[in-house]
Order: sequence, then C-alpha cells, then structure tokens
Amino acid sequence: MNENQEIPNGWALTSIQDIADVIMGQSPPSDTYNKDEIGIPFFQGKAEFSELHPIVDKWCSKPNKIAKNNDILLSVRAPVGATNLADRKCCIGRGLAAIRYPHDYKFLYHYFCSIEEELDKKGTGTTFKAISGDVIRNTKLHLPPLPEQHRIVAKIEELFSSLDRGIESLKTAQQQLKIYRQSVLKWAFEGKLTNKNVKEGELPEGWKWLKLDDVVDEFVRGPFGGSLKKECFVPKGYKVYEQKNAIYQSTELGKYFINENKFKELIRFKVKPYDFIVSCSGTIGKLFMIPEKAPKGIINQALLIIRINRDLLLEKFFMHLFTSSFFQRLIIKDAKGTAMLNLAGVKDMKLVPVLLPPIREQQAIVAEIESRLSVCDKIEESIEQSLKQAEALRQSILKKAFEGKLFSQDPNDEPASKLLERIKVEREKTAIKKRSKN
Repeated sequence: MNENQEIPNGWALTSIQDIADVIMGQSPPSDTYNKDEIGIPFFQGKAEFSELHPIVDKWCSKPNKIAKNNDILLSVRAPVGATNLADRKCCIGRGLAAIRYPHDYKFLYHYFCSIEEELDKKGTGTTFKAISGDVIRNTKLHLPPLPEQHRIVAKIEELFSSLDRGIESLKTAQQQLKIYRQSVLKWAFEGKLTNKNVKEGELPEGWKWLKLDDVVDEFVRGPFGGSLKKECFVPKGYKVYEQKNAIYQSTELGKYFINENKFKELIRFKVKPYDFIVSCSGTIGKLFMIPEKAPKGIINQALLIIRINRDLLLEKFFMHLFTSSFFQRLIIKDAKGTAMLNLAGVKDMKLVPVLLPPIREQQAIVAEIESRLSVCDKIEESIEQSLKQAEALRQSILKKAFEGKLFSQDPNDEPASKLLERIKVEREKTAIKKRSKN
C-alpha cells in the first residue's frame, strides 16, 4: 500500500493492530491430533485452504490457539500471504494467523487478498519464508467509513461473481479440450480418423494386433543404483540422464556426470539419438525422444530406453500412441510400489498390445492428429491468456476498491476517525474487564 497516496474524504490511515486482533498460531502437541473428530478442527497452513474456507482433515483435542467463525486465516509460513475465512471455531498451527475484525470481516478479508504479494515480499528466512505477528499488526491500510466498507464488499462480490462465472466457463472449456484431445488419440489408434466407414469391432484393412515387443528393437532399463555411487561423479564428463529429463522434455537438466572409464563400463546404458527415454519411478510413463545433437551419456536407474523398429513404426506415431491415456493405462496398470509407484517391468511392457497400421497410414494418422491438436493448442493458449487477464482484472478491482475508486463517496457517512475512536474505547473496556477477572 502507498501510504502517501491521496485518499477520499472521511477515510483514515491506520494499521491492522488499531482495528483488529491478531492471533498467531501455535501447534499443539502432536499426540492431540486425530482423525476421529475429537475436539475442534485443526488447520496448519495453506495446504488446507480452498477457494474460501479451509477443508477439515484433522482435529485437535487440546488446542493452544483458537480462531473463531469469520476470522481471517492468513498463511504466515511458506507460502506467505494466502488467505481463507474460518467458517467455524478451529485450532490454528504456527503456519497460520487469525485476524479478527468484527465490524466487517469481509472488508478486511478482501483487503488481505489485495496485498498477498506485498506480504510475501516481507517474508524472511533462509530455509523458508515467514512473517511475524508484528509485520501483520503494523500493516497499514486506508480505512473507509463503516457504511462504505459495506458498500465496497457488496460491489467487490458483485463484480467477482460475474468474473467467477466467466472463469468457470473457461475452465470448463479447458476440461472439454482435454477430453477432445484424448478422443482424437483414441479415434486415431482405433483407425477411425483415417477409416471413416470402419465398423465397430472390425479392424481397418492392413491393420494388425502386435505386442510392443514386436515393434521395439531394444528395451534397456537403467543400471541399479549401486552402479552409480557418489564417488563416480565428476564436475564434467559424460552426462547421466535423470528422470527430470523425461518429465520436462529436456537434455539441459541435471548435474551428474561420469568419466570416460565409467562411461565405458556402463556402455550398454548409453543413450543414442532418437532413443525414447521413459520415467519409471514416482512420476511414471513420461516419454522424451533424445535429439540428434544431445550430450553423450547414460541413463540412471529411474529411466528406461525404448528403441523402436523404424521400419515398422514412425517416431511421431509412437510418441502419440505412448502418451495417449488408454496406452498409459496399459503400461501403468501393473505399476508396483506403496510409497512410490514403479513402472511395470520390461517383461510386462513387452506384452502390451499395439494395434498397428501400415507405415503410409501412420503418416496420414500423424498428420491428422497434429492438425487437430494444433487447433486445440491455439484454443488452449487463448484460454490461458483469458484466465491471466481475469486474474489481472480481479487485482485491478481490489486495487480500485481500496483506493476509493469503485464508486463516488457519500458525504453523509460518518468518517472513519469516529469508528477508530469507538474501536479504541471498546478495546479499553475489554481490557479492563479482563484485568478485573484476573
């Protein structure tokens, strides 16, 4: 917030500590957490936030710090600045602060939404960012008269409601595009893109069922971890391709290299131009084709090399086939592992069925797929741009609201200075009552 900006008549420059109570979260003993709904809901940080209210995942039988219904919940530890509203009494851990403003909690909620990036910049810490209670309490704002706070909230919610409907339509279109993309691939590999009159259950002319092993010359699973110990690595040398290279479609990523002797020892795991590497652990089934001028190197234990028979299979046809949802289900259905999935073994993958058309028809199918998907890409790009514009408009609405520029002021409103005086008196009375009880 720019403290020096001109503010409308009747508004007042103040700080959060002058108008609201700030309750910093404190994590209770871990043995008081439970999933059996004993005690009150317990929220630890942004991970439990939704669009407006946090989602209950655990409860606490002996809470230390409590937020009340309609308190603003502010994330104070990595990430800093995200907000939600408490919709019930709840326990808050050290990743959250509760901000209690009884006069118009939605006004202050929207204000904190408008300064999320500003608060994030104030975060400090080496391991992760965090802000203190003092940072929150000393946060400045221009406070409008109470009637105008109500009008600002009503106007923001009116404008946001219209904006949200547009965003929902855009997101629906995104989902429909995803479905259409997969439908195109399904039709392609059933022969329906290039054989319009093929009957259900019949194979198009020249198509035949094969196993993946029939169209792949070689499968090479990466060496066991013991083959690549820390002492093997050197600052410069032959590249060790990692799972991130397949996931993020790049040869540039990665920091591990081996010397020439180790490279020769592990030569059977060498990558060649036009090899496909596949991620096999955790994020599984991601495919990347090694380009012609890629750095020389080997794969690690989390990758699989697939070398296709190019007399039977086009590279682009294989890429589209492999990344289609129905083919991914075939290779992942037998994935093993509890903490982290591992792709089915090479033996199982060799048996995956493939419906293969002749090479010339593969070329036609690839052209048809890429023509249709390029249209999808353009629409997707337009949707993404519209979503960014919608978010920019949301921030513009909030900025105007807290500068008093959404609508004309009402000169009959009681000035905010009077509200600040009343808040001060109310707090003093509350403090006296607390002292008398003690």
